Amino acid sequence: MKSIRIPADLAINGAAPAFAEPLHVGRPNLGDREVLLRYTAEIYDRRWLTNNGPLVQELEARIAQRLGVRHCVAMCNGTIALEIAIRALGLQGEVIVPSWTFIATAHALHWQGITPVFADIDPVTHNLDPDAVRRMITPRTSGIIGVHLWGRPATVEALQAIADEHGLQLMFDAAHAFDCSHGGRKIGGFGRCEVLSFHATKVFNTFEGGAVVTDDEELAEAMRLMRNFGFKGYDNVIHPGTNGKMPEINAAMGLVNLDAMPQFVDANRRNYHAYAEAFAGIDGVRLLQYDEANDPNYQYVVIEVVQGLAVRDDLIAALHAENVLARKYFWPGCHRMKPYRDLFPHAGLMLPRTTRLADGLIVLPTGAMMSDADVAAVAAIIVQRLAA
Repeated sequence: MKSIRIPADLAINGAAPAFAEPLHVGRPNLGDREVLLRYTAEIYDRRWLTNNGPLVQELEARIAQRLGVRHCVAMCNGTIALEIAIRALGLQGEVIVPSWTFIATAHALHWQGITPVFADIDPVTHNLDPDAVRRMITPRTSGIIGVHLWGRPATVEALQAIADEHGLQLMFDAAHAFDCSHGGRKIGGFGRCEVLSFHATKVFNTFEGGAVVTDDEELAEAMRLMRNFGFKGYDNVIHPGTNGKMPEINAAMGLVNLDAMPQFVDANRRNYHAYAEAFAGIDGVRLLQYDEANDPNYQYVVIEVVQGLAVRDDLIAALHAENVLARKYFWPGCHRMKPYRDLFPHAGLMLPRTTRLADGLIVLPTGAMMSDADVAAVAAIIVQRLAA
C-alpha cells in the first residue's frame, strides 16, 4: 500500500484531533470584501433593497451572457426556483427523477402534489440511466428532471430523445453544475430550462439564492411573474404567484463572486489533483473522475469505498474524530427518506445501483482554505484507517 506523508504538525490518532478547526464540506467561497462593501453602500444609498433591483438585473444579465442563454430569472433560493420552474412548465401527475440527488429535487415535486418517480442511475456517471427512465414511464408521466450530479453533465441527448418520443417536458437540476459544460456548450441551455443553486455551499454563491436559466422567452416571462406574486406593474395581478425574489444584497455577493470564480475553481482543481495523487495506487477507494473537456468546477471531491457501508461508516467516524467533517452525500437516497420511504416502500427494488452507491460514498472537504498539507493529512487518515 502506498505511503502518504503526514505533515509534521498534525498528529493523526493523537490525543487531540489532527485539525484544531473543523474542515467542512462546502465551506463558503468569498470574493473581494471591499468590493462587496462598496456594493452594500450603493444599496444603502439607493434604498432599493429588493423587488428586482439594479444589481439583480445586472447579475441576471451577466449570468445569461456567461452561460450563453437568453434568460436568467434570479430567485431567493434554488428550491423555490425548482418549484416555480415545475409549475411554469405545467408538470403534474408523475415526474421521473433520480433518487440519487439532494432531497429538494423530490420535495419540489411532492410539495406541489406531484409524484416523484425514482429511476436508477448509471453507476459510473452517477446520473440518470436513460434505460431506467424508460422503464418508469406511465400514462401519468408528464416530465423528467435530470440532475447534473457533481457538476458532471447528465445524458442530455438521450433524455431529450426520450422526452420527445413520449411528449414529456424535460428540465434539469443544475445546482452542482454552475459554469460547467457539455459538448462545448455551457450547462444552462438544455431542456426547457435549467435550475441553478447559489447556496453558500456551492462553488458560486449569493449567500443564499438560485435562478432558472432558459432560452424560452414565454417560460421566462411566466417565471418572472410567478416570483413576484403574479404582478404585472402596480396593482395588476395577472398570474398566480409567490414570493421568490432575490434581494439586492444577495445579488451584490453574486457579482463579487462571479469575478472571483477563476480563483475558486483553481483552488478546487489544485485540491482535487492533490487528492488524486494521494489516493493513486491505494486499494479500497476510488476517486470520482472529471473530464476537463466539460469545464468541471471541481466543487466535489467524491470517493467510493469499495467494501461498502460498514467500512464507509468506519471511515466517516475516523475522519470526524480528527475534525474532518466529511459527508455521506446523498445517503441513504431520497427513496429511503421521509415521506418517500413510507409512500413508496418498495421503490428500492428498482434502484439497486442507487442503493449500492449510497452505501459506499464519501464527499471530502475542499476549497480555497485548504492547503496541500491539509489534503495529504485527510488522505492519510483514510489510508491509515483502511490499513488498520
